Amino acid sequence: MTDRSNDKSGRRKKAAAAAPYEPTWESLRCHPTPQWLREDKFGIYTHWGIYSVPAFGGNATWYSHELYMDPDSEARKHHEKTYGPLDEFGYKDYIPMFTAEKFDAEEWAELFERAGARFAGPVAEHHDGFAMWDTKWSEWNAAKMGPKRDIVGELAKAIKGRGMRFVTALHHAEAWFFFPVWDKRYDCSDPIQI
Repeated sequence: MTDRSNDKSGRRKKAAAAAPYEPTWESLRCHPTPQWLREDKFGIYTHWGIYSVPAFGGNATWYSHELYMDPDSEARKHHEKTYGPLDEFGYKDYIPMFTAEKFDAEEWAELFERAGARFAGPVAEHHDGFAMWDTKWSEWNAAKMGPKRDIVGELAKAIKGRGMRFVTALHHAEAWFFFPVWDKRYDCSDPIQI
């Protein structure tokens, strides 16, 4: 007896590859890993954003979450000791400090290429909701605030210019709980704030 499950799965994936993505898990399951990703294997994916200003803790990308959600966290203790009370200096107040004055997309791309990467790119927007590119959908972006540069756009151009594939990701999956938007004590509860 032959196992037809692989054959059925293969046909389903082939059909899905030709079909557009749908907003369902089944649709995502049906689309195969791109051949270029299977072949290229080594790439570099970076995290860089507002959280790089305090650059505190073992997982700095979650600094703001710990800062607001856990009053006893090391992040909160560090923040209050270094910058003052959270109700006077919030996460959004790091944005002007995030200047990217030493950022050079060409230098990054050269480093990725020398390391042997076949693809590279940044997180375009982390759970904090700060977009690292010029977007019309949010004022909270690196082109309008902080660096006042389209970081993602510059990296895309530099990485593609060296013949590598460009990748990026949006970390929206946990944005809905990242800040306590319901807690009126903090700046994150104001829709105008971050």
